[in-house]
Amino acid sequence: MLRITGYPDRYSVAPGEKIDFKISLEEGDSFDARIVRVVHGDCNPDGPGLKFRHIPTALDGRHPGRPQRVDAGSYMVVEAAPPLLGGPFTFLAKIWPTLPMGGERTILAQWDAIEQRGFRIGIAPDGSLALVVGCEPGASRTLTSGKAMQPRQWYAIAVSFDPASGGAALSQQPLQRYAHVDDGANADFRVALAPPALATPIFLAGCPEPGGRVGLHFDGKIEAPMVLAGVHPASSHDQFNQNPLPLELANAVIARWDFSREMESERCVDVGPFGHHGRLVHLPARAMKGSRWTGDEHDWRRKPEHYNAIHFHHDDVYDAGWETSVSVRLPEDIRSGPYALHISCGTSDESATREDYLAFFVRPPRHRRDRSGRPKVAFLAPTASYIAYANHGEHITARGAELQMNRLLPFGHSDLYLYDHPELGGSLYDSHADGSGVCYSSRLRPVLNFSARYHSWLGGHGSALYQYNADTHLFDWLDHKAVDYDVITDEDLHEEGFGLIQDYRVILTGTHPEYHSTAMWDAMKSWVDRGGRLMYLGGNGWYWRVAFHRTLPGVVEVRRAEDGIRTWAAEPGEYFQSFNGELGGLWRRIGRAPNVICGVGFIAQGFDVSGYYRRAPDADNPRAAFIFEGVSDEIIGNFGLIGGGAAGIEMDCITTQLGSPPNMLRLASSEGHSPMMMLVNEEFGVVPPNLGADVNPRVKADLAFGETPSRGALFCTSSIAWCGSLSHNNYDNNVSRITWNVLNRFLQQAPFET
Repeated sequence: MLRITGYPDRYSVAPGEKIDFKISLEEGDSFDARIVRVVHGDCNPDGPGLKFRHIPTALDGRHPGRPQRVDAGSYMVVEAAPPLLGGPFTFLAKIWPTLPMGGERTILAQWDAIEQRGFRIGIAPDGSLALVVGCEPGASRTLTSGKAMQPRQWYAIAVSFDPASGGAALSQQPLQRYAHVDDGANADFRVALAPPALATPIFLAGCPEPGGRVGLHFDGKIEAPMVLAGVHPASSHDQFNQNPLPLELANAVIARWDFSREMESERCVDVGPFGHHGRLVHLPARAMKGSRWTGDEHDWRRKPEHYNAIHFHHDDVYDAGWETSVSVRLPEDIRSGPYALHISCGTSDESATREDYLAFFVRPPRHRRDRSGRPKVAFLAPTASYIAYANHGEHITARGAELQMNRLLPFGHSDLYLYDHPELGGSLYDSHADGSGVCYSSRLRPVLNFSARYHSWLGGHGSALYQYNADTHLFDWLDHKAVDYDVITDEDLHEEGFGLIQDYRVILTGTHPEYHSTAMWDAMKSWVDRGGRLMYLGGNGWYWRVAFHRTLPGVVEVRRAEDGIRTWAAEPGEYFQSFNGELGGLWRRIGRAPNVICGVGFIAQGFDVSGYYRRAPDADNPRAAFIFEGVSDEIIGNFGLIGGGAAGIEMDCITTQLGSPPNMLRLASSEGHSPMMMLVNEEFGVVPPNLGADVNPRVKADLAFGETPSRGALFCTSSIAWCGSLSHNNYDNNVSRITWNVLNRFLQQAPFET
């Protein structure tokens, strides 16, 4: 069990700026903190070991702390709401419940959690439509329709209540009827209670609970909810599709929320006369098809009336909302690079459970026109990918994970803590409890696998680190080589574009730069096309298209549409991103395959052992002489911390049909893979019998180099595992030498011949 965890308020901070950290303690009432520069974050005893360099700041020392909790679950709240129990009212909506059985769910509520007063409309534990009215603790009444709703089916619901007479009516009508399924109901009641009118907020898909929390969340879609004054029949719902609206209904509208408006925001527009607009909390999924969707249009911008639904989940989380525990203003002269807040607490015997490293990056100074003296090389920290994989828990809960990995999976303290605390939220690879895919992921919460000493879940032969910790192998090598470099993050690139990177001669990628927004893609392509020298030191890069929210920081969206390696697939009709309206999915599917930007593209995936490279004839081309200076070996990288070799986990290759420049040199190709290294599914139509590396010659990583027309260059390792081999034999090996030869030449001012 972890005794301490937390998160920073940002992943990128400039010298002289303040950064806040939010900490939660499970042991004791205080913690120690200090800033460190992260050099190496792999505990593997065969490698250099953990390396951190203390950076003295005013933050150093002991600080008070306490437990902090995450109140997960999405909902809509209307803060300045009218007291609905001040007279008779009717609630109308269409719902698509995904978890109707097993617990109480709230659809609409105006409820005082302390006094147990007000009303709640929702779903009873037996799956039926329910109305709860209460006057005080112990004095409440629950009314139900008596018929269970089916999961993932649309229902038109109507609930009316007259506080003066106690009359109540519940109606649930399936929009699609099935033989032998009895799920429609109309029920009338008389309640001998007089609940008071409450001037409290209205909640949709959640209900206030004691202590200021919100619970009893609804899982599923809610479409076109509205509140009318007076008692109206369920058939009134269909009349709202008329234009103009019947006068009697138009005059009765108290609130009528149109979820198809302002789709890219967290605001829910009330199109009624009183403007009771709602605010979404914890980012439920928008741009969701509603009951009127026919398949005629897939872009929500073209037929917004088909997308008047929001999908709520009880395990949604955007911002944990923790209080700041400690802050620090960084020194003006701090070097750009990878850093972390080292925190520790308690007296537990095992230090791994009572300390953590909350990672962040120091970027170059902002808005400084004079860039003289700045490094000519930058590391592009793939923070969009870090956020996409944040709290990746699929390996903990998915059946068959060990078969896929071809090994037993060791679980570390962070894995066990995540299993016990699902309220921390999942990654873009996980599914919600109702089976729908997680399409939004945020960094404003504890991210247990974004720590400088996280123990990777892959385990096995040597390390098999992923994402941030695998990138620390590169940090360590750059430190050993005394390379002065800047760090810019994906968020920085997305926000500032080409201007941020235009003065760098060389950009190094991380080991797995998989997720890119359109602004990021365009900026990097512009830089390459203007003579930049790109060292792509990973695999499976520029793969998924993502969107950043326009106003909410630190959250990315993916729609896993129709192709690619996917742990879940977007529903038909839900391929367009809600944050910006762009078509989601693979960059390859919109004509921008990774090959177009970096020269190679994704070809194979496997998680057991890594292979090595065998030198190819192009290695003897005079254009590549500088790369192999001092390297005569035929076999390259038959060693390393990631699976025992330099070619592994996910790999790329040259494919001219997908946009690899025809002048790319195939310097070496990988061998030595197991049958579990397999061809990725976008590479075939009919499933071939020869998917594995032992029977398919296409399953290989290509070490590649090519010049660009603007006299820049591309160098591609095409493997996530490459950087794990840099430190072998005290950094004296052919992987390290090749990488250094390329970086040294790329830093030289002399242009490449074309």
